[in-house]
Amino acid sequence: MEGIGKVSQWVFHLGGMRIELNSATLLMTWLIMGLILVFTVLATRRREMVPGPWQHLSELLVGWIKDLCVDALGEQWGKRYYPLICALFIFLLLCNWIGIIPYMDEPTKDLNTTLGLGIMGFFIAHGTAIWVKGPKTYITEYFKPIFFLMPLNVVGELAKVVSISFRLFGNIMGGSIIIIVVSYLAYGLILPPFLYAFFGLFVGTIQAFVFTVLTLVYIAVQIR
Repeated sequence: MEGIGKVSQWVFHLGGMRIELNSATLLMTWLIMGLILVFTVLATRRREMVPGPWQHLSELLVGWIKDLCVDALGEQWGKRYYPLICALFIFLLLCNWIGIIPYMDEPTKDLNTTLGLGIMGFFIAHGTAIWVKGPKTYITEYFKPIFFLMPLNVVGELAKVVSISFRLFGNIMGGSIIIIVVSYLAYGLILPPFLYAFFGLFVGTIQAFVFTVLTLVYIAVQIR
């Protein structure tokens, strides 16, 4: 139970400001980025007509994400955005899975990670909308169907960031708390390993997919 609420931090001062960083989140994020780079090297270093296991896995994953993006965004924008969506899904998947390993923490258990990714998706979606529709058309859409509903439309767009970020954070953090509590009560016997597998593999995969698809849908809604 002592693990609940504990946050390891790096604290330093810059120009009179006190800056606190979650060391566990940063270390796990760097580790996952390293794993993605290793996977990329393994999948692309010896590309052949008859693919090896790493190349085959990467082709299946990339092809599936590409088809998903083309279906949602159309041929032109789907081909532009599928590398981003693919990278986002792989990153979130590994972030959620890494908690299965003892003494490893999921970066998505930190609201800063999920909120940062949500804000990134927000700016990408609205930046694309401005590029496609033009600034004038983009702004006038906030005044539809009636001009005085503009504040509600703005709040609705901002609420998407909060919704997508807190959904992922809440599910991963909630799973971690349940595992800690049950492990404390059951003294780490049979049930906690099952919970690790359930929340890490099953729930982690579902939440990574949901976050990725919602980001894709938000982009699709803005450009249509």
